[in-house]
Amino acid sequence: MTTKSNVSLVALATLGLVLPTSAFAHVGIGPTSGFAHGFMHPLSGVDHILAMVAVGMFAASLGGRALWAVPLTFMSMMVVGGALGVAAVPLPYVEFGIALSVVALGAAVAAQRQWPVTLAMAFVGAFAIVHGHAHGSEMANTMSATEYGLGFVLGTGLLHLVGIAMGLGIMMFGASRARQVLRIGGVAIAAAGVELLATLS
Repeated sequence: MTTKSNVSLVALATLGLVLPTSAFAHVGIGPTSGFAHGFMHPLSGVDHILAMVAVGMFAASLGGRALWAVPLTFMSMMVVGGALGVAAVPLPYVEFGIALSVVALGAAVAAQRQWPVTLAMAFVGAFAIVHGHAHGSEMANTMSATEYGLGFVLGTGLLHLVGIAMGLGIMMFGASRARQVLRIGGVAIAAAGVELLATLS
């Protein structure tokens, strides 16, 4: 299979994920239960989808302990951010931070550099706080915070798994080719983040 066909598969998979969604996830998805609303929230906008899939791809490219430590850090710190949002603790520039995370995470995938695991965890954890805050602040007063939180953690984990599966699948075609395809994918994600940033100006 050629590199071009690999890129096409990645592009089609990404398009399949993002086409049914709006640009930003935190615009409300209608009345649902706490768990269902929380689960669908990460899946309801291109910003969250691209960032969370990029986390999985980043973890897959690092390999080893990072394969599980990086996504778990993101989910853990997202819960912290979610709790701040539920408690109505103000966090400035959340929209900007989310769009910036898409750029930064895409760039990290594109760079194809080896990071110390702790640095990679801190990197994704910082962005996870703003994603979590957006989730938490969108929770309706009538919802159960526990059910909602469980839903958005599981939804996020699903997207991380998609990114990990994409990254590991691409690597099956050899290290050199995988780096090329991941670079292209990372650049595409970062470019989408730049476009999201432009919509905020």
